[in-house]
Amino acid sequence: MSVLLALDSSTEHMALALVGQGHAAFVDADGGALASQRMVPEAMALLKQAGVALAEVDAIGFGRGPGAFTGLRTACSVAQGLAFGAGKPVLALDSLMLVAEDARQQLAARQDGGDAAPLDVWVAMDARMNQIYLGRYRWEGARWSARLEPALVDLEPLRALWRETPPAIVAGSALGAFELDTGAALRVPQTASRARALGALALQAFEAGQAEDAAQALPLYVRDKVALTTAEREAAKAEAQGSVPR
Repeated sequence: MSVLLALDSSTEHMALALVGQGHAAFVDADGGALASQRMVPEAMALLKQAGVALAEVDAIGFGRGPGAFTGLRTACSVAQGLAFGAGKPVLALDSLMLVAEDARQQLAARQDGGDAAPLDVWVAMDARMNQIYLGRYRWEGARWSARLEPALVDLEPLRALWRETPPAIVAGSALGAFELDTGAALRVPQTASRARALGALALQAFEAGQAEDAAQALPLYVRDKVALTTAEREAAKAEAQGSVPR
């Protein structure tokens, strides 16, 4: 079995996981502006406490996005730096799929679902500026697949989409940030720990053969820029249509 180190700072929280070969060590801490200062020291401390040298890690995972611009750059650059130094591959992990995995773990623990039970999970994360990072994921067998790749959507098109295609399970920070009618859908709150889901997702990705050369690692941006002027926001609102932009 492989040993994997995984890092994520796509939200205001920072998560680190060391998993495999009997290791199950996790760190959940404040992220945001602090992530760039804390991620490397926290990763080194995690390895030291587990008695694992960086050279013994088989791959390094990172939350590729979508998410906060600075957080995505931080996780990607740290993962690349560690991977280059140790001669290891990286795992670019879907940050919305991480939320779906957290929901799956919660449902399995509550016996509303299980490791083998198929699940269809919509993930809606607050993207600020009255927009949402949206994805739809299917758990079947032993891993996730994306039914709707991560996209940036406005509120009204999302509401229209869910009226047409009512979700069964919904998770993510947008549920608390916005008034979203999810109908009869099961709403799964986010846990205080993202790190456990991060570790599980890294193991799934590695077993699926998704490791790649560190030089190929890139964050996933679904927003072309990190800020819009007031005029641009008003224009976008006026032109909004009842469909999900891709």
